[in-house]
Amino acid sequence: MEIREFQKLIKKLYFHKDSERGVEKTFIWLCEELGELAEALLKKDKNMLKEELADVFAWLVSLANLLEIDLEDAVREKYPEFCVKCGKIPCECKEKTK
Repeated sequence: MEIREFQKLIKKLYFHKDSERGVEKTFIWLCEELGELAEALLKKDKNMLKEELADVFAWLVSLANLLEIDLEDAVREKYPEFCVKCGKIPCECKEKTK
């Protein structure tokens, strides 16, 4: 399934609820799901990781729907088929470690 197809599906399924909830509360739900993903990472639970990654993606798509942003277009613009800094595949940028 393409990102745009998934975004349309989530809109059909949940836009009425998302609209009532609003942008701020939908963002809070996304943050809560990120917390659950962090828990799954700590537990190293593969099944839980799969579920939480899917939930995070779904809530991100819901937020994009509320903001009227086509997520597939946004991803393609931000991440073309090469590194936007060095222009290479794979990226050869030297990153600073934290």
